[in-house]
Amino acid sequence: MGFFIVLQIKEMLFNTDKNQRRGIGQRTSMIIFPNGIKAEAVIFDFDGVIVDTEPLHYEAFQRTLEPLGLTFTWQEYIETYIGFDDRDAFRHVFSSKGKMLNQEELHGLIEQKAAFFKDVIGTGVPAYPGVLDLLFHLHANKFPLAICSGALRTDIDPILTMLGISDCFDVIVTADDVAASKPDPECYQLAFQLLQSAHCNAFSKEVTIAIEDTPAGITAAKGAGLMVCAVTNSYPADRLDQATFVTYSLLSLM
Repeated sequence: MGFFIVLQIKEMLFNTDKNQRRGIGQRTSMIIFPNGIKAEAVIFDFDGVIVDTEPLHYEAFQRTLEPLGLTFTWQEYIETYIGFDDRDAFRHVFSSKGKMLNQEELHGLIEQKAAFFKDVIGTGVPAYPGVLDLLFHLHANKFPLAICSGALRTDIDPILTMLGISDCFDVIVTADDVAASKPDPECYQLAFQLLQSAHCNAFSKEVTIAIEDTPAGITAAKGAGLMVCAVTNSYPADRLDQATFVTYSLLSLM
C-alpha cells in the first residue's frame, strides 16, 4: 500500500512588486504515507536515492587516485566516503595517508574526477525502481520538489536530462552551493529555504520530508529540522534507524 495525495485549499499571503495582497484558494498537495505521516514538500538526495551512481562515483575516484597510489576499497567507500562531497572525500583520503593537499591540487583532483565521471555515465545511468513514476506523479500534482546532493551540478544535470526529469524540480542544491558536506545541515537548510521561497512560504519544515540513503544524509536533514524517509539502497535498515521511517524501496510509496 502506497501513499496517497490530497489537495488542500490554503489561505496565504504573497508579495507583489508594488504591495501585499491576500491570496485565497491556493491549491497545495499533501502526501499521506501508509504510516500516517503527512508531508507537503519533498527534498530528494540524488546519488543512491534517484539513481544508482555510487559505483560510478567510486570508479571515477579510483581512476583519479590510482596514479597517486591513494586508492581505497569499495567497503571503505561505503563506510566512509559515500556521505562526503568530492572536496571532503579527497581531503579525507589525503589526510588518512598522512599527505598534504593544497587548494590548487584539490581543485585539480575535483576536475579530473568530474571528467572521469562524465566518461563513465556515457553509457547511461539506471534510476532506482519506482523513482521515476514517483517523481512524475508528484510533479503532475504540482508538489514542491527539490534535490539536495553532495555531488557537483555538472555530475547531476546530464543524468537528469538522460532520465527526462529535469523539469520535475523547483530547486537543486549541490556541493557547488555550500561550504560543508553532509552530515552538516547547511545543504538541507538552503534547499528548504529556496523551495519554501519558490512556493511563497506555503509550507513549513514540519511538513517537509527528505528522502535519504545514508546515515550522514539523515543527520544533515534532521539537523535542518526536516522529517526523513530513509531507503535501504546503500545501507541496511538498522544503520538508518535515526530516520523518521525506513522503506526498502521507493516502489513501496507508489
